[in-house]
Amino acid sequence: MASLSQLVDNVVVNTFEVNQPEIRIGRKADNDIRIDEISVSGHHAMIESIPNVYLEGTVDYYITDSDSTNGTFVNEIRIEARQRLNSHDVVRIGWNEFRFVDEDENALEKTAYILD
Repeated sequence: MASLSQLVDNVVVNTFEVNQPEIRIGRKADNDIRIDEISVSGHHAMIESIPNVYLEGTVDYYITDSDSTNGTFVNEIRIEARQRLNSHDVVRIGWNEFRFVDEDENALEKTAYILD
């Protein structure tokens, strides 16, 4: 199971499970993860869960910025297109920092992705 843990001063203050094919993140009430904060756009980003084509039973996770004002960052790099998430990546949405954790990720999965 994958999750997104919200960090404040590197301490987890909230954890959201990534348990649907699409998780929408933003300030508006219709998002799956709602962040009521001025630096977050109404519909800021989306996380997709997609079955891995090489490893049966394995899921890959991708994040896409939804044309937000302040951008979406993975490990302090602003994403321009869909970006694959690896366990322990740090995701920044507006001024909010999260750690992505995929408890099922393993080295074989990373190798299969590199071969793609």
